[in-house]
Amino acid sequence: MAVKVGMVSLGCSKNQVDAEILLALMVNNGYELCADPEQCDVVIINTCGFIEDAKKESIETIFEFAQLKAQGKVKVLVVTGCLAERYREELAMEIPEADVVLGIGKNTEIAKAVKEALDGQRVTAFGDKADLPLNGDRVLSTEKYSAYLKIAEGCDNKCSYCAIPLIRGGFRSRKMEDILEEARGLAESGVKELNLVAQDTTKYGQDLYGEYSLDKLLTELCKIDGFHWIRILYGYPDRVTDSLLEVMAREPKVVKYIDLPLQHANEKVLREMNRNGSFESLTALMQRIRDKVPGVVLRTTFIAGFPGETEEEFAQLVEFVRAVRFERMGCFAYSTEEDTPAGEREDQIDEEVRRHRADLVMEEQMGIAFELGKSLVGKKLEVLVEGYDDEQQMYVGRSYMDAPDIDTKTSFVSEYEDVKPGDFVWVEILDSVGYDLIGRQTEPDEK
Repeated sequence: MAVKVGMVSLGCSKNQVDAEILLALMVNNGYELCADPEQCDVVIINTCGFIEDAKKESIETIFEFAQLKAQGKVKVLVVTGCLAERYREELAMEIPEADVVLGIGKNTEIAKAVKEALDGQRVTAFGDKADLPLNGDRVLSTEKYSAYLKIAEGCDNKCSYCAIPLIRGGFRSRKMEDILEEARGLAESGVKELNLVAQDTTKYGQDLYGEYSLDKLLTELCKIDGFHWIRILYGYPDRVTDSLLEVMAREPKVVKYIDLPLQHANEKVLREMNRNGSFESLTALMQRIRDKVPGVVLRTTFIAGFPGETEEEFAQLVEFVRAVRFERMGCFAYSTEEDTPAGEREDQIDEEVRRHRADLVMEEQMGIAFELGKSLVGKKLEVLVEGYDDEQQMYVGRSYMDAPDIDTKTSFVSEYEDVKPGDFVWVEILDSVGYDLIGRQTEPDEK
């Protein structure tokens, strides 16, 4: 009888892609996937170790499944992902309930490690971060019509607050032919929405081809039949080229949406974050993107309460949010990370102040987002159907303005038959409630 394996993947979509490769490795070695943890022989926890809250969630999840193991419901507990890579032997020593602790450089050995654990051995294995597999079969954990496609791994930006280079290593692009081969397979399997991810998508290709090549990659991806939307996530503002914007404006499949985490708008704070830019330069960049890609949705994230951030510097961030009016935005309280230059600074800001500042930014954004929602009433948006809400008695989906998992929803009624998840339909917006839109299915305008 096949050994049943379950997976809990925490953190970002990039980690989720790793989890899908791990699941395929297990399936290809004869293991059976199981969705119910209490019915699993083996549970793999693909952890996140990015910021303090994520680390706490990872540890809590490990202990939750350790209890199931103590009750005899799980035989083998596997811990991998960013937390395992970052803390290595320390984690293996402090959590003896974990039968396997695997660094990301040893992900290809997961099936072997699980077999050894089932035979009674405890396995801890770590390798070179660059050995993390970027190619290979995947078992998609998303809905069949939407998938993430990782185009690069690691990061060279060395932002002073961030531990990602310590965890994931230096930036390395996948070969374009490998990405396109995987993309064709995803399209053939029914994927209609392709979401490009990396630690820095806009740097794609520089290490392999000597130039930023996201524009060329997008052009090739658009030639693949089956994709309706191709979305850019996790870009870096310094690398938004005119040629990239031209592709976004020209290619119908590339949704008019770009995710550029800016982190701050004050020049001094950005410099101390080891980032470029200023209030003026970033305002100009946002305007350039909007000018070259009409109708574009700008998504960003900010950090409030960075060490040494003064009231005046924070006020400039709020003013920037007010001035640019981002369509989508998140703001997080600064998280002190060990082994980072910012984490070693003595001028740390009280955590309550950090969180209060982040709340103030989000309050500012909330008003902007609500006004944007009201401005869409009477307009038609193309929506990717995700399901039916029995309580509301409405269909639920996302417009081009909304990435999966992080953005808002559009709910709508329909008089059409056979509306199903994965369909693209046109919705006339009748109202906005908070961040979300309400509408009814309609016909598209004639071109």
